[in-house]
Amino acid sequence: MDTLQVGEIKIHWLRGGIAHFDGGAMFGVVPKALWQKKYEPNEKNQIRCTTDPMYFEYQGKHYLIDAGIGAGRLTEKQRRNFGVIEESFVLEDLAELGVAPEAIDVILMSHMHFDHIVGLTDTSGASLFPNATIYTTETEWEEIRRPNIRSKATYWPENWQGIANQVKTYKEKLTLNDAISLEKTGGHSNGHAVIRIDSLGESAIHMADIFPTRAHQNVLWVTAYDDYPMDSIFAKERLRDELNGTGKWLLFYHDSFYRALQFDKDGNTTNSVQLNREN
Repeated sequence: MDTLQVGEIKIHWLRGGIAHFDGGAMFGVVPKALWQKKYEPNEKNQIRCTTDPMYFEYQGKHYLIDAGIGAGRLTEKQRRNFGVIEESFVLEDLAELGVAPEAIDVILMSHMHFDHIVGLTDTSGASLFPNATIYTTETEWEEIRRPNIRSKATYWPENWQGIANQVKTYKEKLTLNDAISLEKTGGHSNGHAVIRIDSLGESAIHMADIFPTRAHQNVLWVTAYDDYPMDSIFAKERLRDELNGTGKWLLFYHDSFYRALQFDKDGNTTNSVQLNREN
């Protein structure tokens, strides 16, 4: 199990699933001749993407960041369309850490697209983490319940109905304690958020799908899935100053090569945690 120590907080990456998303969709208007040098596609022009949540414990509480694609939740057609070769082993990985699903206290959602939220419920639609408080932005919670003609393709009613009584929302920023905070960025979705971890002078930021892989470092490289691409670009440009030359870790959910990176002031990688997965 891959881990990263940030101050007194030890982050564990859990196996939330492996999918393959269309390369053109993942890199938008960027020509394939450029992006394939950084992230090689398969014969179907898909790039391999993990959907791996993060777990950590802090001040006696158990946290998850995002939730993976679950087990048995996707149809055969969905698994084929999304190139899923492995579903979730989140519960098994938590068990290895001695953590029961009922023990999860807090779930921090970057957003609620299917590949981040399906793992919150079982095949009957019931919550897998019934005692957790689930935090998302007010905007995101509104849209998943009332999706528009575009977003209904990823905001499915069966993904929120079983957890509705666990959700708490915030408008722009939320500080949970001295170490954990969330901030709405918009961009990838209107209610997309980033998650910060700060402990003992060390820091990390999960930028989720406005920075889904290491190949998206260029602020102009955003996915075609982004509903508001200019908001993604402006957020990446602003957050770049938090990363470059500060020693802050960038955390990944989708990258199939790295779990986390640090950058110098010019954006060059100075340190990394590589993905070490069996599949």
